[in-house]
Amino acid sequence: MNLRNVAIIAHVDHGKTTLVDQLFRQSGTFRDNQRVEERAMDSNDLEKERGITILAKPTSVEWNGTRINIVDTPGHADFGGEVERILSMVDGVILLVDSSEGAMPQTKFVTGKALKLGLRPIVVVNKIDRPDERIQEVLDEVFDLFVSLEATDEQLDFPVLYASGRNGYANEDPSLREGTLEPLFQKIVDHVPPPALDVDAPFTFLVTLLDRDNFLGRVLTGRVTSGKVKVNQAIHALDAAGNVIETGRASKIMSFRGLERVPVDEAQAGDIISLAGLTVATVANTIADTSVSEPIQAQPIDPPTLSMRFAVNDSPMAGREGTKVTSRMIRDRLFREAESNVAIKVTEAADKDSFEVAGRGELQLGVLIETMRREGFELGISRPRVLLQEENGQKMEPYETVIIDVDDEHSGAVVEKMNLRKAEMTDMRPSGGGKTRITFSAPSRGMIGYHGEFLSDTRGTGIMNRLFEKYGPHKGTIEGRKNGVLISNGTGEANAYSLNSLEERGILFVGHGEALYEGMVIGENAKPEDLEVNPMKAKQLTNIRSSGKDDAIRLTPPKKMTLEQAIAYIDDDEMVEVTPKTIRLRKRFLDPHERKRQSRAKAA
Repeated sequence: MNLRNVAIIAHVDHGKTTLVDQLFRQSGTFRDNQRVEERAMDSNDLEKERGITILAKPTSVEWNGTRINIVDTPGHADFGGEVERILSMVDGVILLVDSSEGAMPQTKFVTGKALKLGLRPIVVVNKIDRPDERIQEVLDEVFDLFVSLEATDEQLDFPVLYASGRNGYANEDPSLREGTLEPLFQKIVDHVPPPALDVDAPFTFLVTLLDRDNFLGRVLTGRVTSGKVKVNQAIHALDAAGNVIETGRASKIMSFRGLERVPVDEAQAGDIISLAGLTVATVANTIADTSVSEPIQAQPIDPPTLSMRFAVNDSPMAGREGTKVTSRMIRDRLFREAESNVAIKVTEAADKDSFEVAGRGELQLGVLIETMRREGFELGISRPRVLLQEENGQKMEPYETVIIDVDDEHSGAVVEKMNLRKAEMTDMRPSGGGKTRITFSAPSRGMIGYHGEFLSDTRGTGIMNRLFEKYGPHKGTIEGRKNGVLISNGTGEANAYSLNSLEERGILFVGHGEALYEGMVIGENAKPEDLEVNPMKAKQLTNIRSSGKDDAIRLTPPKKMTLEQAIAYIDDDEMVEVTPKTIRLRKRFLDPHERKRQSRAKAA
């Protein structure tokens, strides 16, 4: 059968997964009466809730006798590690660009990787039915982007289609607003070359994705690079240096058909398959016929830029909600994650009770923590810190390109806040519709915790996109959070009577009846210093002071933080306690005397 392998790459929310839905429908993958969820490729709960793609996933459709393997990739820079590996499995890419937003930073990041590998892109301008479309300017931006990424003449001569993924049409004429995706299928078949691989050579296969199955054990996914593989064939796994890690048999070979993985008897060069039967082999290993001793070189992955400390939860409320609370369970889970997700690095601390987990950004690590708490883990999480490097004796820190789309009236506030965070403005231009697009080069350190403040400053209308740019000179101290916190001075239940008087002190994070412990952060102080308070004091009731005398207490609803907001909010001496049901803020040292001792030692 004719075969084509393509990846769909785009920025967040430019419509990749929705377009794949329509490709399924129009290729006959689904029956006419089959009930299919929207964005069928976003298969796990977190992807459905957030509306973003987190994991890269292969699928396949059949069209006029040609099988097209499609890989849906995440659009967020934090999950870039997924995309970098995937590109070695395909022979062409479809670059999807929003007809209004144009080429965004993530588009640049992935496209640069694809062009370096010599892949020829098909550009699809999506959402052409938007009222604020600016198709021609967007195409010019894409061309300029390709030039800046040093594309070859062949890559610059890219075909263009104008589409609406939601409405299911694509055309070469930008004025048409109807039709089917037939032109896109045709363009993939004509423009993407079939895999030019040797079917007669010995079998080799590079692992790009790893998952687990309760029945099959380890399932390795990738593209067959050469030769053929049959069920029960003897195979072995090689590491990057060519050492044999293990030998075994291909107990099961599965190929992708739509959303399903279907068992097949054999696969040949060019097929994207999943293979079971090995117990140790992992991502970037080469699986091959036992006669092969040369490994396939895997794509190098960009290094992590941010790290957090994952510790055993040692608060007085530990073990009440979670089922997995020991350091051994946390260790096993983190090392398992690092094995399948090559963009994450885990190192064990000397005390064996905490682990340094390095990744690409707050969102990537936030998703890992959220996944773990849903599995029943309890954790203590420290403030994120950037990973510094040293060059010629000079301290270097990671910088990010930050692109902000904001209403004109809020642009002044954004520029002022970014200056405080040591960011340099590199570009500022009107983007139409009363909006301005501002580009900054900012140290990653300064961007930690800014997103919530940014949404407040822009009344929720601003859009911020960030992307790792380079390692540059260290910018010195950057001012952190201005306000101190309110700290509980005892253990018990929060009482409305005392919370009512504490509301004057600042913003509360807890409500009446919530369980508290000494050292727990219960609110934000209106002043810069921390304040220890008693939120459990009840009204003294006697015969004279009867309970019905006063007016009913009306408390302002407490401010409840999401996991990402909590991680961004805390200071260096604070932690986030994460359990399956609750997220609490606390001081690292719960005892006030210990906190004083530590602050004196730090000052000295």
